[in-house]
Amino acid sequence: MANIKSAIKRNRQNEKRAIANKTVRSQMRTYQKKALAAAGTDESDESLRLAVKHIDKAASKGIIHKNTAARKKSRLVKAMKAS
Repeated sequence: MANIKSAIKRNRQNEKRAIANKTVRSQMRTYQKKALAAAGTDESDESLRLAVKHIDKAASKGIIHKNTAARKKSRLVKAMKAS
């Protein structure tokens, strides 16, 4: 455990951010799974739009790298077109 005041504060901040980041990452994964499940149905366009929105949101907040976001979107669209 940290003894220095600034290190203690930094640990508190990191814990808060980790929880917030976990929520965004979890939502992103959920919407990706929903989009893949909806592939080939009437709701596929809407589910793809929501999945891409959440991937972009995670990238803009720095939770995932922008190239990782691009790769995820590309693979998602490729999988949607295949089915």
